[in-house]
Amino acid sequence: MARHLEANCQLCRRCGDKLMLKGNRCMTPKCVMERRHKTATVGSRGRRRRVSERGTQLIEKQKARYIYGLYERQFRRFYGIAAKQPGITGDNLKVMLERRLDNVVYRLGFADSRPQARQLVLHGHILVNGHRVNVPSYLTSEGETVACREASLKKEYFKKLAEEIKSRTVPVWLTLDRAKLVGQVVTLPVPDETIAQFDGKSIVEYYSR
Repeated sequence: MARHLEANCQLCRRCGDKLMLKGNRCMTPKCVMERRHKTATVGSRGRRRRVSERGTQLIEKQKARYIYGLYERQFRRFYGIAAKQPGITGDNLKVMLERRLDNVVYRLGFADSRPQARQLVLHGHILVNGHRVNVPSYLTSEGETVACREASLKKEYFKKLAEEIKSRTVPVWLTLDRAKLVGQVVTLPVPDETIAQFDGKSIVEYYSR
C-alpha cells in the first residue's frame, strides 16, 4: 500500500467522493466531505469546472488507487494481470483488489481502515493458514484462513478489538470466528460485493488509449 504524502481528506476532495481512508472517522460530521456537502446544500454559488471524458476516467482510476493505497506502477501491474484473465477486465480488477491481504484484514474488521490493516500485516500480526505473512499485496485464495497471531492477542489493541469486533459485520464471501479472531475466505468475491465505489469500465477505457 502506497504512502501518500498528501492528507487523506485532500485525496477525497480531489476525487469528489468519500473514499473511507480514515475508517470510522469518515462516518462522523468531522469528515470533510460531509462538511462540503452541507455547505453546498446551504447555497454555495461556486461553479463546478466541467470535467472531460478523459478527466472522468482519470478520476475513477485515481479513486481506485487511493482506496486500496497503491502506487501507479503497482496498480498498472494489477490491471495488466486482470486484462489477461478471461471475463470483464474491470470486474477482474475489482476482485483482485478485494483479495489483497490488507483488504481482507480490513473487511474482517481487524482494522478500522485499509492503512491500519496494512500496518498490522507489515508488523507481522497476521497469519495466513497458520504462517506469518507480512506482504499486504498477497492475494488470498478460496479456503485460506486469516487470523491474528496468538502472541499479538496479548497486546492492548487486540484486547480492545476482541470487544469491538462483536458488533462488526463481514461480507458474505468471508466468515469470522469473533471469539478466536480467525477469518476464512469461503469463496472469491464477486464485483457486486465490493464496497469500493469506482467505475471499472472507465479504468479500462483510460488504459486502452
